[in-house]
Amino acid sequence: MISVVIVGTGRMGTLIRQTAEAARGADGAPVFGVAAQVGFELDELAAAPAADAIIDFSNAATLDAVDAYVRRTGAALVSGTTGYTEEQLGLLHALGKVAPVLHSGNYSIGVAALRHLTAQAVRELPGFDVEITETHHNQKVDAPSGTAKLLLDTVIEEEAAGGRGDYHPVFGREGMVGARDPREVGVHSLRGGTVAGVHTVGFFGEDEEVTLTHRATSRQIFVNGALAATAKLVGKPAGFYTFDEIMFG
Repeated sequence: MISVVIVGTGRMGTLIRQTAEAARGADGAPVFGVAAQVGFELDELAAAPAADAIIDFSNAATLDAVDAYVRRTGAALVSGTTGYTEEQLGLLHALGKVAPVLHSGNYSIGVAALRHLTAQAVRELPGFDVEITETHHNQKVDAPSGTAKLLLDTVIEEEAAGGRGDYHPVFGREGMVGARDPREVGVHSLRGGTVAGVHTVGFFGEDEEVTLTHRATSRQIFVNGALAATAKLVGKPAGFYTFDEIMFG
């Protein structure tokens, strides 16, 4: 049985715990045991028992406490927290020197496929303008979403690999912005209602358009992916891993 500490007591943290406690292996035995769950009472994390893994879907403000826990216990870290600064992302990468660390803005298998298809479309549609749109519920605090950033990185990396120069993001447009720069990638965030997550990558060429969309109807898909990744990450050597490396490597 894999022991886990969960950081986050909101909707995602609650669903992770419920799903983990209900998970059973082929023999009917529990797959996970929840050693502790903490919210913003970070002193509780400092006192939490050592576990095989820590699963963090909370807030960027908890990173220092999560970092300290991993360094104290050597637990594998599965992080789905978004909104990190570049400095904080550097801290996560450095943490990979002492423990196996996985950070992803999205734990959906479908989104992983969307990213692969986006890379293929960039390669096969040179010269097409690319725009990314993401839609989430009205309580989401960061924009653009972590998934939108993953898709943006995919577009920029593939354009560079194709020798088409340095592409750059434009986050929304307002006023007299002039003609579209051929090397810009538009990124737009919509917020409203209870939308779990919709991500669209549009490719606009001369007289034709190709659109790739992933629509999440429930947070359960992210929880299932995170727990599957946790099971695969535990026991790996120290290092910073991507979702693709863990799930498809």
